[in-house]
Amino acid sequence: MTDTDAQLTGAAAGGLRQPVQFQSRTGLRYFLKRFAGESPLNVIALAIIILFLLLSIFGRMIAPYDPIAPSIADKFAPPSSEHWLGTDELGRDILSRVLTGTRISLGIATLILSIAITFGVIVGAVAGYVGGWVDEVLMRITDVFLAFPALILAMGIAASLGRDLKNVIIALTLVYWPWYARLIRGQVLSMRERDFVEAAHAIGMRPSRVLVRHILPNTIAPIIVQATVDVGYAVLATAGLSFIGLGAQPPSPEWGTMIAGARTYFRVAWWYMTFPGLALTLTVIGFNLLGDGLRDYFDPRTRTR
Repeated sequence: MTDTDAQLTGAAAGGLRQPVQFQSRTGLRYFLKRFAGESPLNVIALAIIILFLLLSIFGRMIAPYDPIAPSIADKFAPPSSEHWLGTDELGRDILSRVLTGTRISLGIATLILSIAITFGVIVGAVAGYVGGWVDEVLMRITDVFLAFPALILAMGIAASLGRDLKNVIIALTLVYWPWYARLIRGQVLSMRERDFVEAAHAIGMRPSRVLVRHILPNTIAPIIVQATVDVGYAVLATAGLSFIGLGAQPPSPEWGTMIAGARTYFRVAWWYMTFPGLALTLTVIGFNLLGDGLRDYFDPRTRTR
């Protein structure tokens, strides 16, 4: 970082104290200690998220059985020491399928949001910083996507593309990017009027450099908060589309597909639907709690300490 960049970043700190404080004072250890101390719910959220992240990485390796291979002799076996969460109509171990499905659900949600955030940030940053007719064109295109209910739009896109998990990724990416475009546009419109941006223009710094080096870094906090909440929603939306047959197809151990297959046998095997549904519920709750905690942490007006 040049001396000029350092001076401008220091000037920006006056307008957005919390993220700069987080970066400068310590690292991850300080953040975790401070964040966990804000509320007991933050501790619960971190515990849930860390658990499911570990399961997404190591779940397939620790699964006791093949999640796809059938075993008719074990059909509808109740929870026991041999099958902790029971088996399904084909004798497949529910625990192994839930563990394997964790990687699918979280992996898809991460991919969807990575693409949506990247595209949305580019569109929103260009619209907010350039302004004029560029802003009007980009925001009207964004409004077209926002005019439809998100889930209905995703269902329509996925249905038109075909029943496949890849098409679900495309559909949900198209649903999520406009929200980030709007969010970043608003942040950039606010930031470009700050003194440190005016100073950068006054010394002849290129507009692209001002945007990338001094404006966008100060919009990270709201992106993190929104993305954290949206991970849970993306997991839920993916499961929902799979549940109605537009996403993952059997014998995939994706949670929505498992719940769809279990609904017929709920009276016979309550565990078949219960445990995938519980995993889905805990994931959504964990990310929602984490998002709320991060919002309070980054907003000085709601800080308790």
